[in-house]
Amino acid sequence: MNLVDLWLIRSLSMCLLLQSFVLMILCFHSASMCPKGCLCSHAGGLNVSCSNANLKEIPKDLPPDTSLLYLDSNQITSIPNEIFKDLHQLKVLNLSKNIIGFVDERAFKGVAGTLQTLDLSDNQIKTVHKNAFSNLKAKAQIANNPWHCDCTLQQVLKSMASNHEPANSVICKTSVLEEHAGRPFLKADADLCNLPKKTTDYAMLVTMFGWFTMVISYVVYYVRQNQEDTRRHLEYLKSLPSKQIKPDEADDISTVV
Repeated sequence: MNLVDLWLIRSLSMCLLLQSFVLMILCFHSASMCPKGCLCSHAGGLNVSCSNANLKEIPKDLPPDTSLLYLDSNQITSIPNEIFKDLHQLKVLNLSKNIIGFVDERAFKGVAGTLQTLDLSDNQIKTVHKNAFSNLKAKAQIANNPWHCDCTLQQVLKSMASNHEPANSVICKTSVLEEHAGRPFLKADADLCNLPKKTTDYAMLVTMFGWFTMVISYVVYYVRQNQEDTRRHLEYLKSLPSKQIKPDEADDISTVV
């Protein structure tokens, strides 16, 4: 074996050793950044699994290169503003089977363009801000929440991409229209955003009718009271000692009657 072959063999060995060392450092770095109670692995991107970890809030130390994030089956109660803003590679986000009741207006800022799947099913969400899902291109699953169907929810569903499927899965636990409670949102044919205007119109009409009734009642009362006063005055005059009534006084009395 000549010197060149020996040098090549040693160089190849060193390259393999260096590559193994770099990979080990990367794996150790990813593992060290993994949130407490979660498991991190590389499979088509960094997979962070925090399922059934008894979490009460979303971890703030999530690795920035997270691609798949599983936070299902915990006790998370809310999604704060910009909590995922540094996860620019996030594609899958599973928050199902928690007790989430509040979603901030800018909860998904930073991931709206990259997120492909969002699972918020089986939570306690009744309503969200009308811009909470704005620009979100992900396929959202929002079934099995106690939704309150109103104008805000109607605007939210219209702002979501391919909103037909999410809207079809929304069951109105309560609604501004009582007859829609317990029914799928899509079967609520009414335009819920026009109801406040109609309600205001009805209120104005009732108010105007009330004022008109009060005015008429006052006029009737005033006329009757004057008639009563006139009658009493005539009776008083009749009770006076009889005397000759002058023609002009008779005319005045007749005019009053």
